[in-house]
Amino acid sequence: MRLIKSAIDRLPVPDTGQVIYRDDELKGFGLRCTPGSKTFIVEKRVSGKVKRITLGRYGELTAEQARKEAQRLLGEIAQGHDPIGEEREATLKAKTLGAVFEDYLAARKDLKPKTLIDYRRVLRLHFSDWMEKPFVGISKDMVEKRHAKIGTGHGQAYANLGMRLLRALFNFAAGKYEDEQGRSLLPENPVKRLSQTRAWYRVERRQTIIKPHELKTWYQGVMTLENATMRDYLLTVILTGLRREEAARLRWENVDLAGRSLTIPDTKNHDPLHLPLGDYLMALLTRRKSETGESPFVFPGGGVGGHLVEPRAQMAKVTEQTGVSFSVHDMRRTFITMAESLDISSYAIKGLVNHRIKNADVTGGYIVFDVERLREPMTKIETAFLRWMGAIPSAEIIPFQSDGLSRAKG
Repeated sequence: MRLIKSAIDRLPVPDTGQVIYRDDELKGFGLRCTPGSKTFIVEKRVSGKVKRITLGRYGELTAEQARKEAQRLLGEIAQGHDPIGEEREATLKAKTLGAVFEDYLAARKDLKPKTLIDYRRVLRLHFSDWMEKPFVGISKDMVEKRHAKIGTGHGQAYANLGMRLLRALFNFAAGKYEDEQGRSLLPENPVKRLSQTRAWYRVERRQTIIKPHELKTWYQGVMTLENATMRDYLLTVILTGLRREEAARLRWENVDLAGRSLTIPDTKNHDPLHLPLGDYLMALLTRRKSETGESPFVFPGGGVGGHLVEPRAQMAKVTEQTGVSFSVHDMRRTFITMAESLDISSYAIKGLVNHRIKNADVTGGYIVFDVERLREPMTKIETAFLRWMGAIPSAEIIPFQSDGLSRAKG
């Protein structure tokens, strides 16, 4: 039929699926009917593939308007143009850094809340003037200059962090935005310039821990905190090696007092962590259970999430009183250092702190840790900490070595 108003008005729409009616005068011009709508289309073979271009809905376009647009597009295709590919390329060229970031977040639903906060902070602080710029307009020179600027103004580690995020966005975009042949519509990742020119900053991993001779003073300072939730939180972290958010978000439903264990279901590497509890932590958590009331969190707080959020103010009080400067991750490093000094196997340590071992070597791939397998090393570590902190008789202290300190024998 010839697709004119009178003919289109008479065409029925299907209850399900679609029916396509093709114009017998203008080859490639058609009408797609679906439940409740009629839409003008153009179909044409481009680069060996049949492509369908949607022109618009009948009612929003008249039959004559749609026919003229179809003629225009078919004429462009006849001259070797690819309207769909060109439209995609134009859309990409108009995409801003902010739009690509939102596409990235939509695809990466596994990002941790803290990671998402860090990403948004980096973009806000260091790339705010780029957020509305076309993504493809970010050049190698721009990357190199911005990296140096961030490094000078905010630190080398932060500069590297910002560029790693930018690199991830370009890698994502290279796979996301492709032409009909599957070729990336993006040029080379401009962040490669930093590798090609060896411009990445060499940032040494922090090695700070709470030293053995500081543990007693540190413990005494923690015990003087009036905030019982913070006091118990700090003790739990140092006796388990949990990451800050893992401990802060710990819920009672994941604490098994009868089985003397706890579970962190959502960890940094997405593998659940099951930890046994020693006598000291059992007593601490049993007491907390009776004190937290109706809160689902072991360490409730005044934040929006209902759990403890920011420990730095209370940690600063401990530092001011004791002279021992520390971070939450310093406590995690202290836990790992203590465990290693007690001659606990590296596999058991990895199991306790949730470092993956399956791909570390062939043997690691065969090892399966359960709570009971880890109970003995966890008890050993807790006992050593309590002795160093003066919570049990100091005559039984098990020495451990770190930065020139004595080596553990028991």
